[in-house]
Amino acid sequence: MAVIEITKDNFETEVLKSDKKVLADFNADWCGPCKMLRPIIDEIAEEKENIKVVSINIDNEDELAEKYNVSSIPCLVVFENGNETRRSVGFIQKDEIENIIGE
Repeated sequence: MAVIEITKDNFETEVLKSDKKVLADFNADWCGPCKMLRPIIDEIAEEKENIKVVSINIDNEDELAEKYNVSSIPCLVVFENGNETRRSVGFIQKDEIENIIGE
């Protein structure tokens, strides 16, 4: 499944009310490490049928970034049943991402 672009309008439906575990990538277009992480995020989205992968651009969705205390990017947040369960800040490798999502 492709990465889903998230806005404040679809956040509740796609993330908080998801019946799957959600990996949320908080990022920005100008962020070098975010650009390095994106191909890995895309790969995980295609490979993992049992999780939903979403992308949140903090420049466009500053309210969501503020609500979830995202002050450094890239920031990966795992949500299960509407609750944050894990978080990682900064560029990490694919195996580390799989560890935080429990794969």
